[in-house]
Amino acid sequence: MPIKIGGKQIGDGHPCFIIAEAGVNHNGSVELARRLVSAAAEAGADAVKFQTFQADRLISANTPKADYQKQSSGTSEQQLEMVRRLEMPEDMTRSIAAYAATLGIIFLSTGFDEQSIDLLDDIGVPAFKIASGDITDLPLLAFVGHKGKPVILSTGMSYLEEVRSAVKTLLSAGCPDIALLHCVSSYPADPQEANLKALRTLREAFDVPVGFSDHFMESEIAIAALAIGANIVEKHLTLDVNLPGPDHGISLSPAGFKALVRSIRTVETSLGDGVKKPHPAEQNVRELARRSIVAACAIATGTTITREMLAFKRPGTGIAPAQWEKLIGKRAACDIATDSLIKVRDLE
Repeated sequence: MPIKIGGKQIGDGHPCFIIAEAGVNHNGSVELARRLVSAAAEAGADAVKFQTFQADRLISANTPKADYQKQSSGTSEQQLEMVRRLEMPEDMTRSIAAYAATLGIIFLSTGFDEQSIDLLDDIGVPAFKIASGDITDLPLLAFVGHKGKPVILSTGMSYLEEVRSAVKTLLSAGCPDIALLHCVSSYPADPQEANLKALRTLREAFDVPVGFSDHFMESEIAIAALAIGANIVEKHLTLDVNLPGPDHGISLSPAGFKALVRSIRTVETSLGDGVKKPHPAEQNVRELARRSIVAACAIATGTTITREMLAFKRPGTGIAPAQWEKLIGKRAACDIATDSLIKVRDLE
């Protein structure tokens, strides 16, 4: 069942909804955030997504950094100190959302606490994004569900029953539409960890649009997800992979993201409707590469047709070889030259 976000239909039969995950790659800078929005719009993304949170409501003081965060930003501070620098204050969030509107790209943001969800709701986001880490925060999910807007829920690190519980909570609270993103919460993830067939599992279990939140260095994984049935692809975007911060190193440059969008649009046009039938573009080759029934020898008028008199040769514009038994025992209504196509009118 397709859902609608910001005027875009999402689901089977509709274009893939591409989200440029700017996340915290703005490094606290309004100007950097604006440039990320511009890059996402220029690349052809449908939406640009940031993260809205208050670090002290999200992280306790002694929470260590994840291993990937240590590799990208060092070990001299705890996670809370690092994340404080990556907040988007209310005025910045409103400014960036307004700027996205001027460029015609949908503004989304992952809300991590009730105050942030309220802010995003007041700004008028067309949908809420919930991070994988909050899939078991049922109170937060219920709060989001009460807003009555579509929800895109990432399912990294989750068992199917955890996803089921989250979906039930959202729907019970009043969420009208849900899309589920398969995700591997490893940074960067290894292709062997992708488990893309889980997309089918989510679709079969919940009958909702499904997508892929991509943490892989290789863009081919996102393309494969599309081919398997992803209705949404989310991928990190940065202006420079060498900038300081936890996510720049797993992000695509503007040029890389633009190439990904181009590849997705090319591949989705190749998927078709699944009906096995000849394409009009094949008609010429179909006529020339297939075979017809031809006379293996000269056949005089009145001769009874036998199998030995028939051969099967190109082109395929005559009677198909599959019909050969229907010709046996019929009489020639005219002289039929060797190697000529036998036509229905040639037989009595």
